[in-house]
Amino acid sequence: MPTQATETIPKFDNDNVVVAASTIHGLGLFAARRIKKGEVIGLYQGPEVTVEEDGDHVLWIYDEDEDREYGINGQTETRFVNHSRSPNANFEGEELTALTTIRPGEEITHDYGEAWSDLG
Repeated sequence: MPTQATETIPKFDNDNVVVAASTIHGLGLFAARRIKKGEVIGLYQGPEVTVEEDGDHVLWIYDEDEDREYGINGQTETRFVNHSRSPNANFEGEELTALTTIRPGEEITHDYGEAWSDLG
């Protein structure tokens, strides 16, 4: 369940989710309603960046069709998805999709990959 935040919590137009204080790290993304397994939760959108412009909210995506990796500096609510080794959601390209049914108030998490394997 979301906890109280001391920092300003941004508002977005995605009715599926809310951004709130997280017990994992800083702010997190939480389900505003029941989200079914396989459902698209939201999109990771923002300007494309280079490796030199990497930052805290950059999602790196490998495009098989074009055989290239690119980064997106997140400007939408999905930038607040925290890491978990037992995630309930996954990015498929720019789409965040539910791996399990997610209950209202449950934090939405994604596995950031091997570089983050020593974290919860």
